Amino acid sequence: MTAATAGCKAQLADGASAAPAAPPRASATDDAKPAARQPSSPDAPSPSPSSKAPVARETPTPKPPDPQGTTLMASGSQGKQVRELQARLRQIGHFDRSPTGYYGTLTAAAVRSFQGKRGLSATGRTDTVTWQKLLGMTREPTAAELNPPTTVPVAKPDKRCMTGRVLCISKNSRTLSWMIDGRVVSSMDVRFGSQYTPTREGTFSVYWKSRHHVSTIYHTAMPYAMFFSGGQAVHYSADFAARGYSGASHGCVNVRDEGKIASLFAQVKTGDKVVVYG
Repeated sequence: MTAATAGCKAQLADGASAAPAAPPRASATDDAKPAARQPSSPDAPSPSPSSKAPVARETPTPKPPDPQGTTLMASGSQGKQVRELQARLRQIGHFDRSPTGYYGTLTAAAVRSFQGKRGLSATGRTDTVTWQKLLGMTREPTAAELNPPTTVPVAKPDKRCMTGRVLCISKNSRTLSWMIDGRVVSSMDVRFGSQYTPTREGTFSVYWKSRHHVSTIYHTAMPYAMFFSGGQAVHYSADFAARGYSGASHGCVNVRDEGKIASLFAQVKTGDKVVVYG
């Protein structure tokens, strides 16, 4: 709060019988400083310290209303409402990723795209007018839409995945779907080998499961390993969980969600099919 500086005007105490000559008034250049006191006789009453001159306050000029209303969300915002915004934008084709709950450059670009096509000012900020327009064109997102199982949308299953018990793994979407008779039971993000150690594509089967496996070649932990092609396996990767897609495997299919891979390991049986496709 800004402190206001006010000047005081000397006054006589009640009941005084005589008054000294009035002190000179402050000039306009004194900026409301107290007036200089003139010498007075010992019998003159002292000015009252509690009396102050009224302070003039400037009335602020009202700002013109924003034609698009109040800003609700913008770059840097995060939370449930941002997640809902992203899910609704995705319903009508303006946001092509899973909701994250963080309003970054991709979300701002999606909002600008939506605003531009609806004749609104393309600011990239979600104001009240933009939000109401979006609500009127979309439905309330489901729990699965708000919190999807993978970072990017799961790819359409390969036709080889539509029968039996299958680990259906897409390199394009970087997702794994555990499917039984054409129904997706669970999905998760996965990471593959580098160009020097590529993950093989094709149709395979799980031939060995090893809960606490350690690589004999690289001496790294491979928990919940399900081997399907030589030394290549689907397994949990602490490195993937920590570094994301900035790293790569030595050919295995890495899973970064330990809870999901633990559940998958408990369900998959030796002999279940594995399909890896581009």
